[in-house]
Amino acid sequence: MKPDWQHYFDTAKRFIRLYAQRCQQDQITMIGGYLAYISLLSLVPFIAVMFSMLRAFPMFSQFRQSIETFVYANVIPSRGEEIQTYISQFIGNTGGMTAVGITALVIVALLLIYNIDKTLNKIWRVTKRPRPIISFSIYWMILTLGPILFGSSIVLSSYLVGLTRFAENYTPGLSTFALGIVPYLISMLAFFILYVVVPNIKVRSRHAFYGALLATVLFELSKRGFGFYIAHFPSYDTIYGALALVPILFVWVYLCWLVVLLGAELTALLQQIAADTEPADADDPDQISPEPEVKTD
Repeated sequence: MKPDWQHYFDTAKRFIRLYAQRCQQDQITMIGGYLAYISLLSLVPFIAVMFSMLRAFPMFSQFRQSIETFVYANVIPSRGEEIQTYISQFIGNTGGMTAVGITALVIVALLLIYNIDKTLNKIWRVTKRPRPIISFSIYWMILTLGPILFGSSIVLSSYLVGLTRFAENYTPGLSTFALGIVPYLISMLAFFILYVVVPNIKVRSRHAFYGALLATVLFELSKRGFGFYIAHFPSYDTIYGALALVPILFVWVYLCWLVVLLGAELTALLQQIAADTEPADADDPDQISPEPEVKTD
């Protein structure tokens, strides 16, 4: 009889092998490059639509600069301020666009959401898709309500951090801890919502939590590693000169999508294992019951 530690080791080894096989089968490296390319095409339209939605609500006007600074500082390592300057200029150029141009911007932004939806549903092996009108309604809701929810989370976080500063005299270091942990919590919440909401299938909360935890850890490690590389190995600036920002942004977006896909693969694998080993429970809202097979004569 094997000792307990060897049993756990063998189980972990089988799980890692299944995880690696699933990632290889889904070709996440190639899909990540495709999504990075689509993201670069949709980046300016998506951000333009997002901040346009925020401008529609006066409560976010005084926090807009804080929101922009938070996004670029915690999402894009090392060159965030430079990228923020260029993207702000691009967004400013969209102010004089006609109705046709604005419609084109919205369509391109929706294209990004559509490709994210298609990719994640492929990872979850979802073949049954909702009708196009329902899908369009969901995409539109994400495009309109997403920025509002994101802005609200930033405002709430700023408010909570402000409260901790009043308690600094009683608990030294509390505000510093709060400022440090907020980006991690927001990142994990974003990954969790992505893995729960986007797939056209019921996803267990605990599976999405583990996937979001992995994605958050990988994202923070990638951010620090990429920032260290850009700061200490400026090969892009030497080779590309003034155009160095383009390959830097593309490589970073590609790494971000690999992180998203790795977290999604973990969530989908945990869900698949649970569906194969646990009996269906009709009273559990998170339980995924397999669809009955239709027999044909």
